Amino acid sequence: MKFRFEWNEFADQPHNVAPRSERTRHHLRRWRTYFSMIGADLRDGLPALFLYRRYRKRMYRRPVTFARDMFAVSSSPCAGRNAEVVALLKEAGVTQTLVRIPSWEKDRLEVHEEFLRLLHSNGIGLTIALLQRREDVFESAAWRRFLEDVFARFHDICPFYEIGHAWNRTKWGVWDYTEYLKLARPAFDLRGKYGLKLVGPAVIDFEFHLYPPTLRALPFDKISSLLYVDRVGAPENAQFGWTAAMKVALFKAVADRSARRPGEAWITEFNWPLEGTGKYSPASGKPNVTEDEQADYLVRYYLLGLASGLIERMYWWQLVAPGYGLVDSCEPAWRRRPGFAALRTMIGILSGSTFTGKADVAGAEIFSFQKKERAFAACWTAGPPLEHEFSRPVERIVGRDGNEAAGQGRRLKIEGTPKYVFFKP
Repeated sequence: MKFRFEWNEFADQPHNVAPRSERTRHHLRRWRTYFSMIGADLRDGLPALFLYRRYRKRMYRRPVTFARDMFAVSSSPCAGRNAEVVALLKEAGVTQTLVRIPSWEKDRLEVHEEFLRLLHSNGIGLTIALLQRREDVFESAAWRRFLEDVFARFHDICPFYEIGHAWNRTKWGVWDYTEYLKLARPAFDLRGKYGLKLVGPAVIDFEFHLYPPTLRALPFDKISSLLYVDRVGAPENAQFGWTAAMKVALFKAVADRSARRPGEAWITEFNWPLEGTGKYSPASGKPNVTEDEQADYLVRYYLLGLASGLIERMYWWQLVAPGYGLVDSCEPAWRRRPGFAALRTMIGILSGSTFTGKADVAGAEIFSFQKKERAFAACWTAGPPLEHEFSRPVERIVGRDGNEAAGQGRRLKIEGTPKYVFFKP
């Protein structure tokens, strides 16, 4: 099947130019590929479900040390304003970023190099995501040259490379998992030459059936998922019965069961698009939320993912963007959205702390932490507000965006907007 590749510069993703009927016919012609995938899923499916049950039982019951580099944010070069992007990352306390390099920009690598070396010189750790299009599946020699050009140029400053991107969506140019294997294998041929660590398989959304056939063939150093949960609104909401926490556990279980050797898992992309942003939003309808809801969900998803002890790092996509970023770039004077303050506050408070457990309180999410001699809790509700009485007197309360208030006794109203509650020694 052939169709032209069209990039949507407003939403930072391809247009879906192939009609649905043509996509369906094309998939039907590949029935043998799907049967081979079903075989791998049947072999690993039941053991992965047993492992999932084990992970679910231990989630939020074991200590997790929160390092600053667990809270990662993607970023992109911005002509004439790269220094401003770097300054914003540092202001937020971000020490790890992911930068996309599309194959169709192989002749503009110097643009990415200027940005990447600026990030590196400012002490920000790098991961590069390599984006593909349909032509790359057929022009394997050109794709391999692109990989080698990127590796040769950046291996001295960037250790991690995510191979391919959201390939389980046909608009990204890949039509089945065997085509993804064909794209990914040259990177493994080159890994030793440049001393790289490879990240993948970069499957988007809740489609973990694609992991067994890919991870059995490709020994990634970090297992990645672009695990969006925005379709159902809040991360605690269920999609087909699966909440964000349940999806995280299933992702890790399937990855550990399928991989040649179990390893660390990363969520390399997630966000909530913003209502009222028109053509700049990457989604239409229900996924779009207000700026305050975006800030709430950002904190809640980071906490649900990282406190599970199953996810090593999470990347918000991305720092600066009109339709979903933490900084709005529609006007010449960039505006920090509530999500930016929420991220900065969360990183500042949680970095260097240890998660010690989750309270069993109906209707509320209460995560307990210890940082040096101080005990505190991050708390919110996924439903209506409620009054909760803590077992210890509250000394002060830090709001989602960093505003502070003195504590009064032990009782506190908990709402959908997360709070950090510090207890008296």
